[in-house]
Amino acid sequence: MTEAEQSLLQHFQAWELPQNATAWLLDLWNITQFLDDIVDGDLVRPQAAHDAVWKILVTFPGNPFFVANASALQTALATAILKWEASHTAERTNMADERSYMWRAAYYDIVMLVVLLCQGYESAMAKAPSVMALYGEKFSDYRAEFPNG
Repeated sequence: MTEAEQSLLQHFQAWELPQNATAWLLDLWNITQFLDDIVDGDLVRPQAAHDAVWKILVTFPGNPFFVANASALQTALATAILKWEASHTAERTNMADERSYMWRAAYYDIVMLVVLLCQGYESAMAKAPSVMALYGEKFSDYRAEFPNG
């Protein structure tokens, strides 16, 4: 488990998210990291590809939390994909800025939705600052990746 995954797991456990919700969020994290690596042309180990295929086709859609909340989660996933694609386009066309920085982090929108679905409005509001704080990349670091934008 990577340092990022360990941090996410610790937060999800501290927030007392159900085990299936936690597993689904961690699978989503791993799937999105894998797909981003492919799109970016990064080296992908064969075992990582095998693991991702299993998660994408079996574990992720079969997770009981996902099955019970598929309507809300699929809508959030569709929105996250559109935001990621727009951000990626901006990054590849030298238009990266504050907006693309925000939009590339749609994973945390989904984390917020999962907290809301599992624990309701009041708990989600109380945890919202902690969810926002999960995003560890600083804008200055992001901006340094795209010096011509």
